[in-house]
Amino acid sequence: MARPTTGTGYSGIYVQLDGVPSHHLPLLLAAYQYKFGRDVEAMSRHLIDDVAVGWDELGTDLLDGAPPSLVAALTGGEQWPSRHLDHLITPDGSPPVRMSVTDEIADEQDMQWGYILHKEGIEVISLLHEDIGPVVDWAVDPRTAFNDHPAAWSSLDPAPVIRASRSTPSPGAPAASPVKAHAPRPATRR
Repeated sequence: MARPTTGTGYSGIYVQLDGVPSHHLPLLLAAYQYKFGRDVEAMSRHLIDDVAVGWDELGTDLLDGAPPSLVAALTGGEQWPSRHLDHLITPDGSPPVRMSVTDEIADEQDMQWGYILHKEGIEVISLLHEDIGPVVDWAVDPRTAFNDHPAAWSSLDPAPVIRASRSTPSPGAPAASPVKAHAPRPATRR
């Protein structure tokens, strides 16, 4: 989880369960649209700056403020909290250090996916294949199903949508970007 820096660089925080796009994108899109009120800086502060060491996993608390029907569609009714990496024990007993992630060291950290929070949307990087990726617009319906195959996330192509939601957004829901309609499916927890 990171924010952009100069050029195509980024700087952020380690997420142990870095998550496939079909799980993380719906969660992050809904968090931006509802919990953070479309404020990417507030979202970045919460997910990146205000974390002492790193994230164990991102949870459904990021869906606070979202309509219950959207939460149910994304989670299948499951609830789990976001958890920090606060249970780490270092070999010498010293406190753990912040697990920063940058474009320069991501390869060394055995990460598969990167999510960069830009003003215009979320850049999804398949770190096994490229150093940059396509940007998913913040207005995309969180119920959209995304492809999890790393090779599908080329920086030269649009974000690989498997299918978009056919559901009608609840009143007051942010407008979604137009995409082909198909039935939604709950995201699988990783």
